[in-house]
Amino acid sequence: MKLEPLDLAIVVAYLVGIFILAQWVSREKAGHKKSADDYFLASKALPWWAIGASLIAANISAEQIIGMSGSGYALGLAIASYEWMAAATLIIVAKFFLPVFLRNGIHTMPQFLDKRYGGNIRTLMAVFWLGLYVFVNLTSVLWLGSLAIAHVAGIDQVYALVGLALFAMAYQLYGGLKAVALTDIVQVVLLVGGGLLLAWIALDRVAGGTGAWAGFQRLMAESPGHFHMILKPDNPFYKDLPGLSVLIGGMWIMNVSYWGFNQYIIQRALAAKDIAEAQKGLMFASGLKLLMPLVVVVPGLAAVLLAPDLARPDEAYPSMMAMLPTGVLGVVFAALIAAIVSSLASMSNSVSTIFTLDFYDRHRKHDERHLVRTGRIVAAAAMVIAVLAAKPLLGSFDQAFQYIQEYTGFFTPGIVVIFLLGVFWKRANEAGALAAAVGSFLLSIVLKLAWPELPFIDRVGLVFLLAMALAMGVSLATRTPAGKDVIRTDDVSYRTEPGFNVAAFGVVAILAALYTLFW
Repeated sequence: MKLEPLDLAIVVAYLVGIFILAQWVSREKAGHKKSADDYFLASKALPWWAIGASLIAANISAEQIIGMSGSGYALGLAIASYEWMAAATLIIVAKFFLPVFLRNGIHTMPQFLDKRYGGNIRTLMAVFWLGLYVFVNLTSVLWLGSLAIAHVAGIDQVYALVGLALFAMAYQLYGGLKAVALTDIVQVVLLVGGGLLLAWIALDRVAGGTGAWAGFQRLMAESPGHFHMILKPDNPFYKDLPGLSVLIGGMWIMNVSYWGFNQYIIQRALAAKDIAEAQKGLMFASGLKLLMPLVVVVPGLAAVLLAPDLARPDEAYPSMMAMLPTGVLGVVFAALIAAIVSSLASMSNSVSTIFTLDFYDRHRKHDERHLVRTGRIVAAAAMVIAVLAAKPLLGSFDQAFQYIQEYTGFFTPGIVVIFLLGVFWKRANEAGALAAAVGSFLLSIVLKLAWPELPFIDRVGLVFLLAMALAMGVSLATRTPAGKDVIRTDDVSYRTEPGFNVAAFGVVAILAALYTLFW
């Protein structure tokens, strides 16, 4: 693969354009100094289209594009469950969790835990999320992103890694969340447009130039085993996606945790000007999620026929890019960079938000300008740490995506238990929440060691049930100190606008049709 001058010109135009746009949308009116709300929550004025686009841009990065295309190549369309079930999860989060968060003026997820349970669980989970974002999310996106960039552009991976970090930091450091969210509509157009262009060309190539639909039909005819959403127990990849458990088990827990209680995702919705705008934004993201398998899975499916002898499945997406003509390659390469830098910017901004609001400003209040300056310093420091830690942590992993899943999967069940009980069961207390958090980690390790053949998704579901029972038991057995719970849910309305309801019904109907068609 070689980038021609036209390809390089397209990539440079994208980099310069997105940087200028970020600075332009971040500008302040004369005499106004950027406040903490401006920097961390985009002045609480994000429109629905920015929320929805930014959710997708923050979510889709190198590990999704490269990793899920590789999984499509190896195990087939079933990997699309991660995307399609996310579409349904976003509807649940918008209807049942966002109203509570926005009614109570929540800025960060640790802040919710403090208001609902107390300071100990806030500190514990803030430390966990900071460690997760810096040493797992930032490092993995940097490492996998730099691998992809180095492979395509033919440059040293170290240069690619440092370059990605510097650019992601530079374009959002001044403006904060506003710079990220208001430029993500461009990032998403490029990401989705470039991905669809690659999928179309690859499918057309499969059909010998007779069209993408003909190529898809040929794939289904010649590789029927790659078009089942629900894998049977005799499938060699059953342990990765264990049949019906995908629809009724642990994947729900993973999705609800990620889309509902993950700071760098939900922060966009918390920055909405009102609940209706936030819900429209999540619905927009839900609709985009229906499209994402075309972007991140179909290229891997096409590679089954176009490149059947790949050494590793993760080579599927780069191998499809290598077939692109000059100019188109530049667009798709720019889309890949857009996916990486938008995720990096989102993660570093959320690190600065949690550190500044949940640690630095928690006990001693500081002026607004000081908080913004601290946030910028923390965002830069997080990126530097991630650059230094990326190779030591991930350099020896053959499948870095598994590293992410294993680490987060130990804690995910406990996180969902804590928030579910915190929103819907007033008897839950801090002792129960701490028991769920610690119990989730210990139970996951015990089950992994004692029952290694248990599929990862099934383990998450089982630990969730055990952690739920533990949290409820401890809460009932212990007293709840007065004044700890200041979260209001009694006056929260879960009614949604007619347009939201119609769109939600449409998404669910499409999902039902897709799973029926590719059962």
